[in-house]
Amino acid sequence: MAVTNWLVSQWRLGIEVPELTSNSLEAAKLNAPLTIAERSERLLRFIANGTKVLGQALEIEDNIDECSAAGWAGVLQWKEVLYLLEMLKEQGYIKIGHPSYAGFAGASEVNRFGRFTATILPAGHIHLEKTLSAAKPEQAFIAMWFDKSMNGAYEDGIRPGVKDAGYEPLRIDFQPHNEKIDDQIVAEIRRSRFVVADFTHGETGMRGGVYYEAGLAHGLGIPVIFSCRDDVIGKVHFDTRQYNHITWSDPSELRQKLADRISATIGDGPRRKT
Repeated sequence: MAVTNWLVSQWRLGIEVPELTSNSLEAAKLNAPLTIAERSERLLRFIANGTKVLGQALEIEDNIDECSAAGWAGVLQWKEVLYLLEMLKEQGYIKIGHPSYAGFAGASEVNRFGRFTATILPAGHIHLEKTLSAAKPEQAFIAMWFDKSMNGAYEDGIRPGVKDAGYEPLRIDFQPHNEKIDDQIVAEIRRSRFVVADFTHGETGMRGGVYYEAGLAHGLGIPVIFSCRDDVIGKVHFDTRQYNHITWSDPSELRQKLADRISATIGDGPRRKT
């Protein structure tokens, strides 16, 4: 299941064919088992991400949608998806319907290849907003290669760039902690307003942890700002190149471009100096 959750995170990031390496397997191990509450919340967010208008119903059908819903929920069987849908329905977060007629009783009546719709109710939207409001409005999670060759990029580029935009950067390797590092990564990403993911890497290859953390943030609906040193961008996984990366050649360029991108896409932070 840990590898499955990692693969789902990669798919959410836009990597259609994730590459399993020793680094990515280590990243998969960082994914602690999801609680039932986390699974139901992820399924609720799956429905929210699939609808763009309030009150819109998301139609779920065939094996493709089945796998998408199961992947988001972190479960392996379709009956588990149905159970979580019933759970969300009983909590008053969603209503279940049928695309061809009204009065559908519930997800339990849908067989493996059935077709039905799920609509988020006001209580569901309020719940999702509350989970996002638990974030620290000033915190930016930094996912990057923690190699000494990147010290200048962080100290003179990423860190001041984030601060210039009014936010406080958090690097997990700088944080004192008594818990397992994987638990803290997930917790701090959840608390962050956005994630800065720099995909610069050395001769040993792509950093699986950065892909994992960016994919996790995507799955949680947390904005991700992509960056990479210009001499390495051609080596970044091809499926992630569809995202608009900040390319940089030196830390000062990274600082300016990052501050501008944050202000343009996220907005000025609470610590922005006027």
